[in-house]
Amino acid sequence: MARTYPKAPVVGVGALVLDSGRILLVRRAYPPGKGLWSVPGGHVELGEGLLEAAERELLEETGLEGEALGVVNVDDAITIDGRGVRYHFVLITVLVRVKGGILRPGGDALEARFFTLEEAKRLELTPSTRGLIEKIEKGLICIDRPIPVRRYSPRD
Repeated sequence: MARTYPKAPVVGVGALVLDSGRILLVRRAYPPGKGLWSVPGGHVELGEGLLEAAERELLEETGLEGEALGVVNVDDAITIDGRGVRYHFVLITVLVRVKGGILRPGGDALEARFFTLEEAKRLELTPSTRGLIEKIEKGLICIDRPIPVRRYSPRD
């Protein structure tokens, strides 16, 4: 599916990794958000579950292996220009606990680092990541009780 000027919204997943009051962020290498900092993430591939996608994106962009615990946030990211809807992402944030690996940027990430929330707010962040940090600070995201995701298949 086309990411620019799509015919339907694209599902994006972000891996929220928190460690001792710090948040893991990556600096994006490609549009949208090129050069900006965000949680590791990308689009969900056809046939891939949300939790699998979050774990895959975390590994690809940071070198860290993780266990996805559940959904903690959902937002829209929509950009409209003179030609129409340039981007339309439904962004689903998944809380992920690190299980191993060595932190290093990869895939779509130029850099990967942990920041305190105060340090992160001073960075050039994607709008969705800035909003996510604001929600965390205001206690609007239930980090202690992520929503479990179940995979269903219709009966034939």
